[in-house]
Amino acid sequence: MNTRHLTSGSAAVLAAVLLLSACGTGTGSSGDDASKSGGGNEVISSYSPGERKQLRQISGKTLEGKPLDLADYKGHVVVVNLWGSNCGPCRAEAPNLVKVAKETEAEGVRFVGINTRDPSREAAIRFEEEYGVSYPSLYDQMGRLVLKLPRGSVNPQTIPSTIFLDRGGRLAARALVPLSERDLRRVLRPLIAEKKQV
Repeated sequence: MNTRHLTSGSAAVLAAVLLLSACGTGTGSSGDDASKSGGGNEVISSYSPGERKQLRQISGKTLEGKPLDLADYKGHVVVVNLWGSNCGPCRAEAPNLVKVAKETEAEGVRFVGINTRDPSREAAIRFEEEYGVSYPSLYDQMGRLVLKLPRGSVNPQTIPSTIFLDRGGRLAARALVPLSERDLRRVLRPLIAEKKQV
């Protein structure tokens, strides 16, 4: 019996289970009544400038193997979306992210994905090609980058989740549900309007 083959197969099964368990199954609405201001457990939360936490260094390689450091985006409003290629809610959300990313780029907004718990880069790249995703995604197969996000900002086991950074690189808002175009614009509008803080 080939023990190495069994170990490899078990690892593949484990990776698939982790990916499926990471995909959020929450029933919270992303409509107006679900969006609240301030911290707590709301599915969409915004933080006043005095409440915002600075991010730790988040850097790594993109799906295409290029280096990417979120610190390089300082001075921009940044949307960081956690996703996986086999996550149904992530697929539903993707067209909204793509559209709003294009529409807000000229206003200084940058989008970055963190592809987490995907068993291969190839599956994630196919996902991006299918949905026309033009912004980069860090590849975070083991979820290490997600654990560097501010404590309590997201549930590492639940995707999709999204965090919004102000121009100073601080956590300004977070969402624990798939986002509509309307949700994205509602969160981004005040952040775009804020004065540049670097």
